[in-house]
Amino acid sequence: MEEIILQILDALRRGETVDDRALVKLVHAQARRAGGDKRAFAKRRLLPFYQRVKREDPERWARWGITPELEEGLIKVLRMKPRRSASGVATITVITKPWPCSGSCIFCPSDVRMPKSYLADEPACARAEQACFDPYLQVSARLTALSQMGHATDKIELIVLGGTWSDYPAEYQIWFMRELFRALNDDATMDQSGSPARVGFSDESGAAFAPSGSSASPASFGRASASVQPDSSAASASFGPAAAPAPLDPVATEAVQREVTDGHLSYNQAIAQLYGTSTAWQEAARVQCATMDELEHEQLRNETARHRVVGLVIETRPDAITPEALVNIRRMGATKIQMGVQSVDQRVLDANGRGIRVAQIERAFSLLRLFGFKIHAHFMVNLLDSTPEADRLDYQRFVADLAFQPDEVKLYPCALIESSRLRGRYEAGEWRPYTEDELVSVLIDDVLATPAYCRVSRMIRDFSSGDIMAGNKKPNLRQMVESRLRARCEQTGERVQEIRFREIATSEVDVRALRLEVVPYETPATSERFLQWVTPEGRIAGFLRLSLPKAAAVEALASELRTAGCEPPVQPGEAMIREVHVYGMAARVGEEGGAAQHHGLGRKLVERACELACEAGYERINVISAVGTREYYRHLGFYDHGLYQQCKIRTEGMLHHG
Repeated sequence: MEEIILQILDALRRGETVDDRALVKLVHAQARRAGGDKRAFAKRRLLPFYQRVKREDPERWARWGITPELEEGLIKVLRMKPRRSASGVATITVITKPWPCSGSCIFCPSDVRMPKSYLADEPACARAEQACFDPYLQVSARLTALSQMGHATDKIELIVLGGTWSDYPAEYQIWFMRELFRALNDDATMDQSGSPARVGFSDESGAAFAPSGSSASPASFGRASASVQPDSSAASASFGPAAAPAPLDPVATEAVQREVTDGHLSYNQAIAQLYGTSTAWQEAARVQCATMDELEHEQLRNETARHRVVGLVIETRPDAITPEALVNIRRMGATKIQMGVQSVDQRVLDANGRGIRVAQIERAFSLLRLFGFKIHAHFMVNLLDSTPEADRLDYQRFVADLAFQPDEVKLYPCALIESSRLRGRYEAGEWRPYTEDELVSVLIDDVLATPAYCRVSRMIRDFSSGDIMAGNKKPNLRQMVESRLRARCEQTGERVQEIRFREIATSEVDVRALRLEVVPYETPATSERFLQWVTPEGRIAGFLRLSLPKAAAVEALASELRTAGCEPPVQPGEAMIREVHVYGMAARVGEEGGAAQHHGLGRKLVERACELACEAGYERINVISAVGTREYYRHLGFYDHGLYQQCKIRTEGMLHHG
């Protein structure tokens, strides 16, 4: 290992470029000299080796003669998967425990080891199961992995997945969030964890919980959330202490899973049967609760922590979005909502068992905008009773109709999983997967229909090909789409406006060549302004989302909240900054660099947003800041104000403290 590191350093000192191809040659040459397996010198092992020497053998490290500039170059060579932090932020995805689902969608898989719609083979789910669904341990594992891969972890976006967040009991939600912040504040690693869920609990056989390989996870199903209504096939199943106990072991789990897959048990019935009276899950429930004061204490710590939360995402359904729910979600620190929409065609929604109305989706979008949340919607093609042409029209309506217009979209095809109820319709010949050409053609048209203010974040789920009975199995679907898309654009002159396609990612930018564009659009509740820094080629280096709420919508929201006994979080005359994002490889807090993040582009975006709000007649401007960005906005003149940070706007539109 040391010889490879020294050779890389020598090459860097000579001013040579050490790319992946050059690194592979070095690794193979060293393996031949050592007479060993080249896998022992794999790239993924080199950076942890370097970090360990620097940490544990400082004299040896000093002999290497590494300057800060040389170290920066070395880490760039050894960094794994650089795109992971190319957006400027390192992402940590965590999964909540299995829990009854308030929906009953035909296409959702039912893996009884996971929350509804998730599979144990998905990377984040596998990590969650290994960590016993403990949020502290999940964060600890990812912090360790990201650091070993060479990514800065000072700015973290936490993504909390696992179905409908509001289905879980309130005390579990608060505990889960507290543990996420606590792990970051503790600078947790896999070797040193302060999670109480690792200590004192035993599984059904009496074996103690371990951070990995546990057959029972620290969670509780002692009672169901009041918001959960069992699906129709589970109506006769009891849920809670009265449910018949079942051993929580692999054999029992596999047997119950087969019952679900064969249609003899619903997912909710299976969850009750497997976990309802498990001693381990009941015992763990005693630590799976926290107060809001405890959560706010950890949030306060995080404002100046080494690993700061600059974004927090939760997942829910449109029909679970109410003003009261959003107040609580915002108090927990959330800044973005992932919302399962799937379609805005009522006929398709009904055919797929979604159990929601298009009007509920419309209302959810308006409420989320008034509260300042970023809206990350899930949208599917190839659903039951749809066609390629219908999918095109459905998506075009979704991104263009004033009632919707999401900020971000997970756009992916329906795939048949054995445990989903769609299997019966497939076997009856009522559903078929699109051919590759049909699917790619639909997705190309969808990307071209996506406006400049919307980002298509994903095009596939993380399902393994072995789990997919029918449908797309190619993990490089997005690359296929973008390759054909580029070829089409070269022929037709069409231009892609969608954000991800235009991101500068890890590229350096000439700040002097950037221009600030403003893209206006209307919604029923707000006037929106999308501010973007773009290069002469149209690539995007940063953006800001500004909402100018309409007075009537704000007053209607205030009336509804007061009726429910809640104080309105926003008032007429207040604009809202919903997101500020500047691209470039995530750099550590306080570091300088050449990427777009280090040229004051964010501040200039905020200043221009204030000018636009002032011109539109607004007197104050709120920002839905994440816990870890509060200090940044205080430096810009914002002060803490309820669920947000706020600043008065001077008549000339500049920031004014007070």
